[in-house]
Amino acid sequence: MKTIFACLFGLLALLPCVPRQAYADILQVRVDLSEQRMRIYMDNRKLYLWPISSARAGKVTPVGTFQPQFLSANHKSSLYNDAPMPWSVFFHGNYAIHGTTEVAKLGRPASAGCIRLHPDHAHILFDLVRKTGKEDTFIVVQQ
Repeated sequence: MKTIFACLFGLLALLPCVPRQAYADILQVRVDLSEQRMRIYMDNRKLYLWPISSARAGKVTPVGTFQPQFLSANHKSSLYNDAPMPWSVFFHGNYAIHGTTEVAKLGRPASAGCIRLHPDHAHILFDLVRKTGKEDTFIVVQQ
């Protein structure tokens, strides 16, 4: 019995030496602009599939792989007349994934560049990012 406890104690002592990614959950937010869909994965297991709205004609949604920069639960746009941006996950400068009041437009391009979600979905994503951590969250935006 003492041998088992000694082994367990030894393993626990090594845990801080193991890289965080070796035992952390990884959250992937995959945005397909051509489909106007977002897929959420936790450790490569699909959790959600949601409609989005990205940039309308003449505007741009950045493409690439990003990590969240900051979160804002009740954000108001400083660029667009204090437009509500609930449950914002900022990932590239002023670009965020956030809830929208224009839910009827989800599924087609309609934004100035941000990625819009139904407010309920934005809240779920916000909580997932907060729980998982910005360093273990990856946002992949593709055409």
